[in-house]
Amino acid sequence: MATSRDDMQNDKLTFRRFKDGENQWGSMADKIFKEDTSHKCPTYVTRTPPCQGSCPAGEDIRGWLDIVRGIEQPPEGVSMKEYAFRRSTDANPFPSVMGRVCPAPCEDGCNRNEVEDHVGINSVEQFIGDSALAENFTFETAGKDSGKKVAIIGGGPAGLAAAYQLRRLGHACTVFDNHSTLGGMMKYGIPGYRMPRNVLDGEIGRITSMGVEVKLNTWVGKDIAVEQLEKDYDAVLWAIGAQAGRQIPVPGADKAPNAVVGVDFLEAFNEGSLKTVPKKIVVIGGGDTSIDVASVARRLGHIADVIAKSPVEDVISGAATQDVSGAKPESADVMLLSRSSIENMPAAQHEIDDATREGIEIVGCVSPVEVVLNSDGHATALRVIKLEDDGKTPIEGSEYDIPCDLIVSAIGQGGKLDGFESMGNERGLIDADANYQVPGKEGHFVAGDIVRPHLLTTAIGQASIAVESIDHYLKHQPLGKRPKVDKHFFNLLEKMHEAGLDPDQYSHDSEWGTSEQNFAVHNFDDRSAHEIISADKLFLGHFEYTPRHVRAEDVPDANEVLGHFKERMKGLSDEDAIAEADRCMSCGMCFECDNCVIFCPQDAVYRVPKDQHTMGRYVATDYTKCIGCHICADVCPTGYIDMAMGE
Repeated sequence: MATSRDDMQNDKLTFRRFKDGENQWGSMADKIFKEDTSHKCPTYVTRTPPCQGSCPAGEDIRGWLDIVRGIEQPPEGVSMKEYAFRRSTDANPFPSVMGRVCPAPCEDGCNRNEVEDHVGINSVEQFIGDSALAENFTFETAGKDSGKKVAIIGGGPAGLAAAYQLRRLGHACTVFDNHSTLGGMMKYGIPGYRMPRNVLDGEIGRITSMGVEVKLNTWVGKDIAVEQLEKDYDAVLWAIGAQAGRQIPVPGADKAPNAVVGVDFLEAFNEGSLKTVPKKIVVIGGGDTSIDVASVARRLGHIADVIAKSPVEDVISGAATQDVSGAKPESADVMLLSRSSIENMPAAQHEIDDATREGIEIVGCVSPVEVVLNSDGHATALRVIKLEDDGKTPIEGSEYDIPCDLIVSAIGQGGKLDGFESMGNERGLIDADANYQVPGKEGHFVAGDIVRPHLLTTAIGQASIAVESIDHYLKHQPLGKRPKVDKHFFNLLEKMHEAGLDPDQYSHDSEWGTSEQNFAVHNFDDRSAHEIISADKLFLGHFEYTPRHVRAEDVPDANEVLGHFKERMKGLSDEDAIAEADRCMSCGMCFECDNCVIFCPQDAVYRVPKDQHTMGRYVATDYTKCIGCHICADVCPTGYIDMAMGE
């Protein structure tokens, strides 16, 4: 079909087969084959899509998108929503949480960015998670317990994800947490308007109902000795998170009581004890935690009488409580400072945009040099120096003071290792090897922010690998080497078993030409553990410009933000979720477009019979007809076909 004049003028058209300047031809020997003399024939190869390769939890994103869109069919008696939930939670038991708060590195990696815009992976994941909560889907445990017990220290994302994976393997586990409720940084670090507590509690409850023992208000190292855990349990997993914030390392910061750290500020707010803030607040950071602190402060606002009696630092320490009943807050002035430029801040761009909309003043390329104290030792200003655009080089003579009533440092975190200091390293974290064992501590494993503060999904991915290592340890099996691409891949043999299409038993007799035999999947190669498929392997011209179905968000402006604690992220409807999933290009996996069947000049590529069809087994090749022309590989949109038979 010819391209219309209007479409030629559409700046959204982003795909061309050749770029400007590509008019020189080299040798065509590798491109042109003569009749049936080529040894190359189609091989169907599945690779890891870049969305999964960018996901720290290793979710089979392509898989659950294909389920939602209707390409991969669930087994009989299972709904699309439940089947997508099962596939999603194989890697990550928190789809509702992640669909709301994960900064979505998967979307940055999405090959659809080379066409027009990434797939809204987060929004479909929220749809899967919210549907599961609405329909009360539960998790299944292993049919038989192993008789082994694992102690998990910490009830945050890593600890709970580990408990989930351990129960699926049949191992008993006990979660020890020093708070009154489970959730860790998901509950005490993320505000409720970003993560509704009923959603979080629902996903936590689904895990604990698997038979997970929970011991709250228990500090390992104080209330119970590490040595006792080693006697009572077969393995120990440290998932304590990074609950200790870092103060800015400048003169006066350690002396001013009104210079606090971000994690303590957010915990006091999320526990419900912090209800109002001073008039002028300066937040130092640039990451998502600093954005949350500033955003919370704008929502709480300032009540002068309450702050005079119960300042923030006393609320955080537990020395005071705030009673705001009957009082009307006024807006607080909040400034966020970052060493990097605003364009290079580590926070997600949409969080930066939302903060600006809410009236937070963001200043880039500045660095604190001193906390200015008054006669009674309280901070009255923060002295800063301007930096060059590199975010590192100070500009001589550029110091100036920013008046403030509260300084909040959100520049990094470490672990609280009281009672087990020997476990820590010089950075206040715990070392881990490639399999998330603690070096030199047999039977001890570690996962989450206590290894390296990062994303919630990173902690969940580490927990999954740590549990695999624990399982091998409990079974006295060698751990082996981690694959290049980690983990939770589509498994064709498992899919064929689910569909009742198991290959025949192999007799081990000598065979000539196995393509007609049913004991082997003769033309399929799984390279998921080794290769991530890039956009240049796809036929992007197959995909039409399709706008993304964007979730509605309730983000207040500067005039609306005071007292605004409504949930920010609105979910997609069923129809929009399915339509958005349909934008997935299924990179590295057949999505049954029929291009190879239609364009094969020899009718060598054919659809398998319906009673033999399942995901990944839609087409096959009659090698008695194939002449190796490679047209099927050229027109395959997903890069699923390689001309590699015989190589």
